[in-house]
Amino acid sequence: MIHDLMRALVDGIGVMGYPGIFLLMALESSLLPVPSELVMPPAGYLAHQGFMNPWIAILAGTTGSLAGAYANYYFARHVGRPLILKYGKYFLVPQEKFQRVESFFLRHGEISTFIGRLLPVIRHLISIPAGLSGMNHARFSAYTLLGAFLWCSILTWIGYAIGRNEELILAHSRQAVTWVVVGSCLLVFAYIWYQRRKAGAYPASVNTESSEE
Repeated sequence: MIHDLMRALVDGIGVMGYPGIFLLMALESSLLPVPSELVMPPAGYLAHQGFMNPWIAILAGTTGSLAGAYANYYFARHVGRPLILKYGKYFLVPQEKFQRVESFFLRHGEISTFIGRLLPVIRHLISIPAGLSGMNHARFSAYTLLGAFLWCSILTWIGYAIGRNEELILAHSRQAVTWVVVGSCLLVFAYIWYQRRKAGAYPASVNTESSEE
């Protein structure tokens, strides 16, 4: 089944070209079950065969991911947020709890968006809290593009290096997911350490300024 699906995707992307990559990655980012692990490696294989430019394929996948993420962002912002504010209390999400979650995401939305784009399942969902909280568009776009570019690049070069061997592509894609999860955990720990150090240094600087006065 996977073999047939991979062959169909290679053939389909070969026919649709870069717009096909854009469309499939947009669907992948907007909650529809189109795994990026089955889209970008075939594009890399086609690039290895000389039918595509790998960097343009990565660009198409990255911008497609941003388009799909914005579909969720706007839905959450203009549909989900009003519903939660009006009816959330009936589903154990009172306005006070929602405001706490919103405040957390506004403070830590950049790292959340970037890491979320790298992780399975979460990458489909991370744009929803961004939309609910009204995250700044420039920051949302920048960190979404950065995370999507990194992930699309990894998958594309896996396909470019391995070719059309479906088993090896899936195996290396799973390994890539593992390494990305480990790297993301390390990044989160580093971010938490930095935030705590920053919070510890700030009161000290305030006290110093007060004593000087």
